[in-house]
Amino acid sequence: MATDKREVVLFGPTKPTIVKGIEAACTLYKAADAGDRDAFIAQHGNVRAIACAQGQMSASLLERFPKLEIVSSFGVGYDNVDVKYAVAHNIIVTNTPEVLTEEVADTAIGLLLCTVRELSQAERYVRAGKWLEKGYPLSKATLRNRTVGIVGMGAIGQAIARRLEAFGVPIVYHTRQKRPELAYRYYPKLVDMARDVDTLMVIVPGGAATANLINAEVLDALGPNGIVINMARGSVVDEPALIKALKDKRILSAGLDVYVKEPEVPKELLEMETVVLFPHLGSASVHTRDKMDQLVVDNILAWATGKPPLTPVPETPWQNWK
Repeated sequence: MATDKREVVLFGPTKPTIVKGIEAACTLYKAADAGDRDAFIAQHGNVRAIACAQGQMSASLLERFPKLEIVSSFGVGYDNVDVKYAVAHNIIVTNTPEVLTEEVADTAIGLLLCTVRELSQAERYVRAGKWLEKGYPLSKATLRNRTVGIVGMGAIGQAIARRLEAFGVPIVYHTRQKRPELAYRYYPKLVDMARDVDTLMVIVPGGAATANLINAEVLDALGPNGIVINMARGSVVDEPALIKALKDKRILSAGLDVYVKEPEVPKELLEMETVVLFPHLGSASVHTRDKMDQLVVDNILAWATGKPPLTPVPETPWQNWK
């Protein structure tokens, strides 16, 4: 029977909010249900919309959909999508920003506190029954005499800064370009900021432009009292350089929510008591993930009704979309 419904392919898990939302207005084909992925793509290669709940949207995959008009991607980061290919082929790419800003900022502050005050270590100490033997040793660090340098001052970076202000912690920042509307001190060079602070909170996009941004030079500039908090992408921190700096005590500690080869975490990090490790849970609450799922749907529904995308990524050529 003929239908006017737009057709959409979903890659990644079949989340109820995404599935129900898209199926209400479109015909949805779920890659997760396909036994043969290649056969599935060949069968549905003429669809004009992809919802990406998880996974890589490489050029080699996207080119198998020659009529593609939109990729609605889950997450504020979109380094999983080959945006260069999308731009060259007039494909809209959307992400799910803003709805996760406050959740990620909350998590970042939690990770900072856990790392500085050794809260995770202290909790393990109690569970191991060691408190019965003697009190937990005084934490080596405190927020009270620290200056935090935020690497990346987008919406999440600014939300983190607002929280730090409430703690009475001095804040400075580094971005590619100065944000004139912000009162915090700006550092054009990351290494100069690292030299002047003792805590780096990293919240920049992944991708080639930020790969190994936090390298050995930056870690050395941070110094032996330094702490690195990474809420960005694992690729942003030079993982071997970080491990070596921690082993050599060239920095004090690190709090990590992201890693280069997730969910694999280097054995060296797992064995370090001075490091706090989270399982990439920046936005991982039911409340926030539901909102992110809904934004994936809403971008698809906007496309299906001929409306502009709600949250196009900066590179996307949506103005030329017909």
